[in-house]
Amino acid sequence: MKYLTYIAMSIFLFTASGCASNDSEINILTKKEIKQGWELLFDGKSVDNWKSFNGGEVTGWKIIDGILHNSGVGSDHGGDIITKKKYANFELYLEWKVAPESNSGIFYRVQEGLVNAIYESGPEYQLIDDKGWPTKLKDSQYSGANYDMHPPQNAQVVPIEEWNRTKIIVHGSHVEHWLNDKKVVEYELWTDDWQERKANSKWKNMPHYGAAQSGHIGIQDHGGLTMFRNIKIRKL
Repeated sequence: MKYLTYIAMSIFLFTASGCASNDSEINILTKKEIKQGWELLFDGKSVDNWKSFNGGEVTGWKIIDGILHNSGVGSDHGGDIITKKKYANFELYLEWKVAPESNSGIFYRVQEGLVNAIYESGPEYQLIDDKGWPTKLKDSQYSGANYDMHPPQNAQVVPIEEWNRTKIIVHGSHVEHWLNDKKVVEYELWTDDWQERKANSKWKNMPHYGAAQSGHIGIQDHGGLTMFRNIKIRKL
């Protein structure tokens, strides 16, 4: 099984490395986006806007043909990264793809210093190989979910060699998860429903989970390979 996974990942890498040049220009903002207040979090050349969670400079992550790769498998595991800036109310957009049997996540309002792991404070927008994951997933573990809290509704990932489009909107207590132009999750933080879901989730004994009104954007390095591009944000 491990050998087959390695072969699948190798094919994925070959396909992915050949597709970037065929796409339109990436990691840029249009004049309209600039006027709307968008800013790039990743310019395709550096990780200057990012740092390691509870640490210093980003290590392990790689930039190949303008695409950000987490460290994947091997000895150079870099760990989760977060933006240097904090954001309270925002719209975040990015594009991503995962290698076979890989998963990752996007976090918001992440806190440093208070917790040991990124997921102990920031709610997670799940990214995963929905169709190729080797074990059965819970409804709240599919791509687009608010991990272990809110399962995605009518979510559909694209074929694994193509780019998924994600949008996260956070405004006060209101949160929306979008996947490939469809709203798949919508919820209100700190309501009775949210508290009940938290009490029945893996976060039940994590007092800082979802509690902050401002924090960092985070991306998970979960051991499998995930690729990102066109990461941009605007404050609301």
